[in-house]
Amino acid sequence: MPAPSDTLAPEHSGRIRLTVGGMSCAACAARVERRLNKIDGVTAAVNYATGTATVDADPVITPARLCEAVVAAGYSAEPTPPERPAFAGTGAEDAEVTDLRRRLFVALLAFFPLADLSVMFAFIPSARFDGWQLLLTALALPAVLWAAAPFHRRAFANARHRTASMDTLVSVGVLTATLWSLHTMYLSPARTETPDGVWAAIWSSDSIYLEVAAGITTFVLAGRYFEAKAKRAAGGALRALAALAAHEVTVLTRDGREITVPVSELSTGQRFLVRPGETVAADGTVIGGATSLDAGAMTGESIPVEIAAGDRVTGGTVSLTGRIVVEATAVGPDTALSAMIRLVDEAQQGKARMQRVADQVSAVFVPFVFVTAAATFVSWLLLGHGADTAGAAAIAVLVVACPCALGLAIPTALMVASGRGARSGIFIKGHRALEATRDVDVVVFDKTGTVTNGSMRVVGVTAAGIDEAAALRLAGAVEAASEHAVAAAVTQAARRAGELPDTDAFAALPGLGARGRVEGREVLVGRPRLMAEFGCVAPPALAADLDRHTRAGRTAVFVAVDETVVAVIAVADTVKESATAAVARLHRLGLRTVMLTGDNAFAAQAVADEVGVGAVFAELLPQDKVTRIAQLRAAGHRVAMVGDGINDGAALATADLGLAIGTGADVALAAADVILVRPDLHTVPDAIELAHATLRTIRANLVWAFGYNVVAIPIAALGWLNPLIAGAAMAFSSFFVVTNSLRLRRHRPSTNGHRAAESAA
Repeated sequence: MPAPSDTLAPEHSGRIRLTVGGMSCAACAARVERRLNKIDGVTAAVNYATGTATVDADPVITPARLCEAVVAAGYSAEPTPPERPAFAGTGAEDAEVTDLRRRLFVALLAFFPLADLSVMFAFIPSARFDGWQLLLTALALPAVLWAAAPFHRRAFANARHRTASMDTLVSVGVLTATLWSLHTMYLSPARTETPDGVWAAIWSSDSIYLEVAAGITTFVLAGRYFEAKAKRAAGGALRALAALAAHEVTVLTRDGREITVPVSELSTGQRFLVRPGETVAADGTVIGGATSLDAGAMTGESIPVEIAAGDRVTGGTVSLTGRIVVEATAVGPDTALSAMIRLVDEAQQGKARMQRVADQVSAVFVPFVFVTAAATFVSWLLLGHGADTAGAAAIAVLVVACPCALGLAIPTALMVASGRGARSGIFIKGHRALEATRDVDVVVFDKTGTVTNGSMRVVGVTAAGIDEAAALRLAGAVEAASEHAVAAAVTQAARRAGELPDTDAFAALPGLGARGRVEGREVLVGRPRLMAEFGCVAPPALAADLDRHTRAGRTAVFVAVDETVVAVIAVADTVKESATAAVARLHRLGLRTVMLTGDNAFAAQAVADEVGVGAVFAELLPQDKVTRIAQLRAAGHRVAMVGDGINDGAALATADLGLAIGTGADVALAAADVILVRPDLHTVPDAIELAHATLRTIRANLVWAFGYNVVAIPIAALGWLNPLIAGAAMAFSSFFVVTNSLRLRRHRPSTNGHRAAESAA
């Protein structure tokens, strides 16, 4: 078995990883990245999702100097230990989500009564009673001070470093509306008469905007809460990979004693013990013993690999049947598993740059709003109007420009799409998936567990001189005592035909097969080499049949009874019922299909031919899949990857669009952009169509959100919007975004696509 650690290189010697704190949006990550890249000899990439900065630096650049640059930009930083993967799960993500949920709850409790009382007291002065100001103040302050505190803190930090962000605009809008309202309630002369008519009441109403301040806080907190939940999920891929690693290892001392130590204390050249069911702690060479090794996590192979002295093993794989002694050749950050963690992290890092467009716009938009508000205030004063009129117009500009609709444009569409997709077995994890579907033209499939069911089944029995059922019965009786995947398939098929007889003198022969005495007859089940060792010669017809199954990608074994080969049993991983129809449907949608797998070329080509996949690349290690996908992307293709295994994690993260089968490994689910809850492959084209519809909805929401500001800000500056009307316009903008997103609940997959799938089926 090849050692993936030979090709998955250790981390670059000049690479430094920093853990960055205090980032609240992708614009923060961009700011940190710019500051680091200003240092000569530094190339930095900052991942907002994982809170890390990966820096390739000249040897003279120290981590301390890099941390100083990050702190100078207004954030915290510390070097990340090389043994700790990015987003290793410190609990900070959970604390952030919990904190935002509490603040959102408080803001909601304040917003609804304020929305009623503020409007009533502003429009109907006669409804005021003694202490009405204190009531509104008591309702508003928890929302505008405590619930909105994260915005105020970041706005203050931005001001200290002479920068501005959406947090600055939100904070200033909330505080300005609050202070102006307090001024109106406590310092302005009281007005007791009610103007005649609704519009007169609106235009002449007192400037009480506490419900606007609470509304801004509520809407923006809602967006940040859902963003934080998505950010927490983004680290799941790395945590799932890290969970594969062993925590303890049994080391063999020079005098033969066995000592259990933390895996971090294992060093290159030491020998360690791996018992049945234990995880291999490091990459190494087997120097004693034999076992069946579950290497699916690293290679994607559907059948356990037989390992003996002299073979290479990889950390993160699991010994199934035997006890082996391994000499470590790579430990800690140099192992193949650590390299896979870096692959997923770096792939996510590259995609995080797609999230910066809105924040780049806000970098210009925020200063523009402040300049416009200030210019509005000064202009009205120069025109001879009073401070109340000038202040009302300036506040209207700030309020009407607050980015509530912009903050809701993506989260609401994603929530509705996720709900609609869940009913169809589809879960969209983030807007990266939606952006990626725009130009997808190649769909790449993993084989085992994705196109196939991922479990071995008997697909053929050929007998000579004995009944096929009898041959299967005898083989099943022997294999019932074995733990091998092929043995399990044979036993399962034999038991479907009836009860199995007892087996005496059973012996497992690692790498060859098994033997036993059944009903007084000696039975051998295994490879041709086993038959040769016991002097059993296969008839030409059975030998040809075994060769035929092998060339078709199946696993075939001989059955010998009393030293005579009497049957061939073939097992294979079966293709999912939906695979052929789903692939045909993708072709009808104009998409090209490719299969990447760690299995052998015969098995891969047989499956591809059966389901109609256009191109096949077999016997690939995890990094080979990443390379193939990168080559497709370099050739100008937009690639969607469908997989389910741990070994697919890096490939799913590298592809433009990652789709993970929901029954697969946690790392695949965490690295993917879309999770297909049901193993039915029809969900693949369904997911692409739903993502297209969601992307169209988000585009419409963003066009409205920005277009609304383009139109509303000049109207507010001209004094045609009372701040109350500006607040109502802001609320209507958010209402439009929400209702437009709700239209996704009525989304249905294309009729033509389903008819095509049905006809293909």
